[in-house]
Amino acid sequence: MFEIRVISNPADTDRVTTALREAFATGAVRHSYTRDRKRHIVYVTADHRPEPVAWPTPQQAYALAPSIISEIGWTADRARRHLNASDVDREYWLRKAALLDRMALDDETARLHTDVPVVALGAALRLLEIDCSGDGQYSGDPYWPEHPASVADPRGYVRQEYAAWAKHQ
Repeated sequence: MFEIRVISNPADTDRVTTALREAFATGAVRHSYTRDRKRHIVYVTADHRPEPVAWPTPQQAYALAPSIISEIGWTADRARRHLNASDVDREYWLRKAALLDRMALDDETARLHTDVPVVALGAALRLLEIDCSGDGQYSGDPYWPEHPASVADPRGYVRQEYAAWAKHQ
């Protein structure tokens, strides 16, 4: 663990702390001013980020999942009962994103060129959006929704969250 001290213009302080959080595992951020009170001094305790952890494989994530046909029925029924999309909960989007991910994986394995991977990505992005809203229902283990790895691979994030959700069902 180490401490970083940065002297910056007040307008740049947020960008500096964001960049430090992206580069390191950071602790609390403390602010003070230089003697002339024109610049900020930012103190951050930091450590190197742990090595990246791999996403669960599809086999691991969907080991406890019902059949694709069963999940299609569940999502269709839930969508029918909640015609207003704002009424559906996180479970709906998680299961829908997982269903579409499984279908996309099947298409990719069969080397079919369909739009299912694009639709799966859209559902995964919707789940990330819901989880980023701060409702706190996501597992975040190992990656929370705002993590760069989650943003880079939303379908991997779906597998992580589905695996955690399925363990508790």
